[in-house]
Amino acid sequence: QLHLTMSEKNELTKSLEMVQKELQEKESEMKREISEYKDRLLQAEKEHQDALTEANRKNEVEIEACQDKMNLLEHLISSQKLEIEHLKSNKEELNNSLKEANLTLGELLKTKVR
Repeated sequence: QLHLTMSEKNELTKSLEMVQKELQEKESEMKREISEYKDRLLQAEKEHQDALTEANRKNEVEIEACQDKMNLLEHLISSQKLEIEHLKSNKEELNNSLKEANLTLGELLKTKVR
């Protein structure tokens, strides 16, 4: 009886050791998989951050180009406003000269008729 019990105990001990070994192997495998997933997650986060950084850089360059273009257009508008004012002034001077010339012509025609 004691021999049979000892034999059963040995089998159960071996069985328990095998189960513990399997659990350790599974634990080790799961730790390895978790480590791989963490590495992949870190890599994906890095790629995502790199993509965001690049997109931000491109946007900043584009914004700067737009601001430069806007500044140029504002300068052109300002120049054209000055040109319009200059042309208005010239038109006014020409109109005044034309009135004076017409008056002078009228007086000359009156003198010639007499």
